[in-house]
Amino acid sequence: MTKAYIALGSNLGDARGHVLGAFDALAHLPGTRLDARSHLYLTPPWGVLEQPPFINAAACIDTVLPPHALLDALLVIERAAGRVRDGERWGPRTLDLDILHMEGVAMEDDHLTLPHPRIRDRAFVLMPLNDLAPDLELPGQGRVAALLAALDTTGLERLP
Repeated sequence: MTKAYIALGSNLGDARGHVLGAFDALAHLPGTRLDARSHLYLTPPWGVLEQPPFINAAACIDTVLPPHALLDALLVIERAAGRVRDGERWGPRTLDLDILHMEGVAMEDDHLTLPHPRIRDRAFVLMPLNDLAPDLELPGQGRVAALLAALDTTGLERLP
């Protein structure tokens, strides 16, 4: 089993429901166990600013799936939640799932880079990841808690 960290986000429709449903879907992936989930956070949009705020979270899973198979499974979960990938980056979406890090895996190809190359710039990713693994060392980026401490977290709100 390999420990993997997944970012979850939604800002269309029942955003909270999409994220909570994704936690459940992650727990039911073949050869996978949901180890922990973060709090939910209400976060301002990033990239394209003219869109609704997001609900963001993170999950820690233990899985036998290799990186590309896990990515394929995440894309299936997104599609089941109504996600349409139309080429627009950072726009509104029913569900977005990203592999942030897989223990012992460093890779870069046309489809997947691990660890995720932009974690260090995104408070909306680091805040929930910090709930799960503040001492996690992301190769080439640093420790989660230290990366988060260096960012502005204005506008990020932990939800009940």
